[in-house]
Amino acid sequence: MKVLAIIPARMDSSRYPGKPMVPILGVPMIGHIYQSVSQCSDVNMTVVATCDAVIFDYVTSIGGKAIMTSKSHQRASDRCAEALLKVEKETGVNFDCVVMIQGDEPMTKPEMVSQALRPFTIDSNIQVANLVATIASEQEFNDRNCIKVVCDQDNNAIYFSRSPIPNSSHSDEGAARKKQVCVIPFRRDFLITFNALQATPLEVAESIDMLRVIEHGFKVHMVPTEYLSFAVDTPEDRDRVEKLMGMA
Repeated sequence: MKVLAIIPARMDSSRYPGKPMVPILGVPMIGHIYQSVSQCSDVNMTVVATCDAVIFDYVTSIGGKAIMTSKSHQRASDRCAEALLKVEKETGVNFDCVVMIQGDEPMTKPEMVSQALRPFTIDSNIQVANLVATIASEQEFNDRNCIKVVCDQDNNAIYFSRSPIPNSSHSDEGAARKKQVCVIPFRRDFLITFNALQATPLEVAESIDMLRVIEHGFKVHMVPTEYLSFAVDTPEDRDRVEKLMGMA
């Protein structure tokens, strides 16, 4: 199985402008992610997909591979689809899977990428998967930057939300509180299909790519991970992640 890892990154984040180049332990955040993902033995090639020259120049300066993409993309997955086609045209390689790793997940480990890809070697019906982890605190559960997910009995996503779900007030123990971890593999052809689908009302309302999959009648398979990971959406997130990475 030929696997292309794509890390979409842009400077113009509405929540934290310039965050891919924010230093963590003296290294730009995008550098941590690129170096970690490129160490995964299940990945054949790793690229950063960006519309910003500063990111492109930095990645190439550390010996990495970057692809310039359109500034018009509203979703990271759309940027990845453009990058996939450019890489395939440039290299002549047809990939089987594309794994998208968000450019604000500096705690991503190579093993997490392998975990997310494993179901694709077992079940040919799986078209897209996400890592999912247990929410660590009440603060995280109520944080709108943390994408919550509820799943069915087969570990397929029922719904994603920035709001706190599920409501566990009617149960002594409550349903498990889970969050999306943005390591997201697609079958190659399904990423192209996904990119061609119309954006959907819930996707737009929540600003979550995976709701487009669900609203069009497809399944998102959720893969549990025990690895600790926090996305960086604010300067406070950066400080927390730097402290955790410094302790590792």
